[in-house]
Amino acid sequence: MNKEPLIRISKRDGISFFRSAAIRAIAILLSLIVSAFVIYAIVKLNPLHVYGSMWDGAFGTEKRVWYLLRDMMILTCIAIGLAPAFKMRFWNIGAEGQMLVGGIATAFFMRNYADSMPLWLLFVCMIAGALLCGAIWGLIPGFFKAKWNTNETLFTLMMNYIAIQFTSFCVAKWENPFGSNTVGTLNPATKKGWIGNLLSDGYNNDFLCLVLIVLVLAALMWAYLRYSKQGYEIAVVGDSENTAKYAGIRVNRVYIRTMAISGAICGFAGFLAVSAVSHTISTSTAGGRGFTAIIVAWLAKMNPFVMILISALLTFLDKGAIQIATDYGLNEYASKIITGIVLFFILGSEFFINYRMKFRHHKKEEV
Repeated sequence: MNKEPLIRISKRDGISFFRSAAIRAIAILLSLIVSAFVIYAIVKLNPLHVYGSMWDGAFGTEKRVWYLLRDMMILTCIAIGLAPAFKMRFWNIGAEGQMLVGGIATAFFMRNYADSMPLWLLFVCMIAGALLCGAIWGLIPGFFKAKWNTNETLFTLMMNYIAIQFTSFCVAKWENPFGSNTVGTLNPATKKGWIGNLLSDGYNNDFLCLVLIVLVLAALMWAYLRYSKQGYEIAVVGDSENTAKYAGIRVNRVYIRTMAISGAICGFAGFLAVSAVSHTISTSTAGGRGFTAIIVAWLAKMNPFVMILISALLTFLDKGAIQIATDYGLNEYASKIITGIVLFFILGSEFFINYRMKFRHHKKEEV
């Protein structure tokens, strides 16, 4: 006689927003409890003091709040760029490279044409250059996927390394002062090409422009994926390529078009990183955020507004880890254990959001 298994796992047909939010909130609470035990076991510190230090690292001063918003919005912008490709089940791992080439184009115009162009034209060229270079960097793997069915994960990953070497070449050509192996701050005296300079001086204006631009971009991407014909085609291709072909959708064209859009937005993130944040270009301009944005986009299920919340959480954890290392003299990697635990629980909560578990019920045998 076959016995019913102790646990049965089945996929959920759907779950309400509030219930999924409650599951994630419980996961974060559990992660903090586990982190508290780990903190005390390793360094014998009061976990509440450690959590207070993390809060201070992100919100302790007005400047820290602006820096939190800055990093959060750059991360969100990259995740928004990944959203259309991921929704199409095209695994674009090349956001890092797409962001770098967008940053190179921005720095090129800031360095060579800041004094010879009107300010409005300079920004038009910077933005157009970043969008175009990012689009090309995304379009190349999209074309190869459409034409020869290449592996997009490996292809886009390799494109990152090409972009890093290209950035190194540009840094060597543009280094200032000569021999420093850095480009240095671009236009520090005139601040031409600094996006905050459109309003007035001050780092907060740079970051305020950044916040407003990314919020508008999030709204546009949400509307594009939800209501446009192209967004519908992306969703159908992501669900089933065969169904898309049967419906008359030209799948190869969708691959190429969507990857050009994805790369262009990641290139635009490079423009923001150079024009609004660092005002220079280097191989660390992307700083690994192209990979972190993959987690953001996936956890948000390609919803740009949810991406903002997840980016805020990840950025808060990163700032908090740095502050813990500073306050308690810990190795930064040791302090990032907390970030790892929180991410583990958040990722684990996705299982309970997508699947339900049913336990075997023991029934009394009839006599």
